Amino acid sequence: MKTILTVIVLILAALAVLYLTSAKKGTSLMPPDSFKQAHQKNPGTVIDVRTQREYEGGHLKIADHNFDLISGIFEDKLASLNKQETYYLYCRTGSRSGKAASIMADSGFTNVYNVGGFESLVNAGFEAK
Repeated sequence: MKTILTVIVLILAALAVLYLTSAKKGTSLMPPDSFKQAHQKNPGTVIDVRTQREYEGGHLKIADHNFDLISGIFEDKLASLNKQETYYLYCRTGSRSGKAASIMADSGFTNVYNVGGFESLVNAGFEAK
């Protein structure tokens, strides 16, 4: 019985560490309502990590930059960004922006948020351009 309890505690501890590491690296998704509140308090920098073609087809009006993750432009631009600033990243579905958030966190950025997909954000009331 003691062995089973020890195994359960170790598994729970491992899951907690995995969750905290994931959240720290910016891989967790910030819901649109939370993004609205966070952006009102601290506008930070909003980065669209989709392709230029996707961006030109419509993007959030509040987007500050379009740094395409797939083409490598995103990683090239990281050196020009302040690691202490706040960044909100989005793409089409939240997948690329999650990867981009992880890259930034691994590069020493401390306030990076994956805010999900363009359509979800527009459906939540964010203005498109």
